[in-house]
Amino acid sequence: MRDLTELTDVDKPAWPLLAAEISESRVSMDTLPADPSVSRDTLLQLQITARSWLGAFVLNSGGLILDSGWLRIYGSPEPGSGMPSLAQVNALPARFDPLWRPGAGLVVGHDVLGGAFVLNGPDAKAAGRPGEPGEVVYFAPDSLRWEALGAGHDAWLGWLLSTGTEQFYDNLRWPGWRGESGALTGTQGLSITPFLWSADARRDLNATSRRAAPLSEILDLHRDYAHRLDSVDPGFLGDLKH
Repeated sequence: MRDLTELTDVDKPAWPLLAAEISESRVSMDTLPADPSVSRDTLLQLQITARSWLGAFVLNSGGLILDSGWLRIYGSPEPGSGMPSLAQVNALPARFDPLWRPGAGLVVGHDVLGGAFVLNGPDAKAAGRPGEPGEVVYFAPDSLRWEALGAGHDAWLGWLLSTGTEQFYDNLRWPGWRGESGALTGTQGLSITPFLWSADARRDLNATSRRAAPLSEILDLHRDYAHRLDSVDPGFLGDLKH
């Protein structure tokens, strides 16, 4: 086990490069300040260094809200920010536990549709997920299945900051979506009927009905229907109930 100093005091920390990419990004975003206590505790529990983009982000950022509220990337926000922390979403222990592991993977972001971005754990195959260890995978709300994105956390975050979402969500957005996603809180999503995976929604997304709902309810619904329709449990999609 490495102590906190070993994790934070590193040669070539990633934050200067990452901070520059955030500041130079053309994607609309809100950046949240980090809570030093939360960030240090999270880094220690995850045992990752500030040399990695994930470690640097956890240590220095309270999180990002991208594309008019469409996508949330979790960091270490200050209390009262309205944004969950990476530690909360992944149910990290309240006190350091050397035996704790993130299981199948680490949830690093959600979108307002209930899509979950997860960093694969060391044995993705055993967890029933595609991709390689350390690769970001996506639980898609329009198919209720996992998709490998072919990128680690640094490449994935860089892709998001370079307007990667425009193509990724091209078939899942409707006229006026910015107004709807921008009105949500950090723990809300959009409940859509007919469901995104239905033939009706695929035929005409513009004709769907949308309302604000707790993101936790949307994630539970997706997990339940994935089990009903495919007899497959997608596993942990994040904890946003507290």
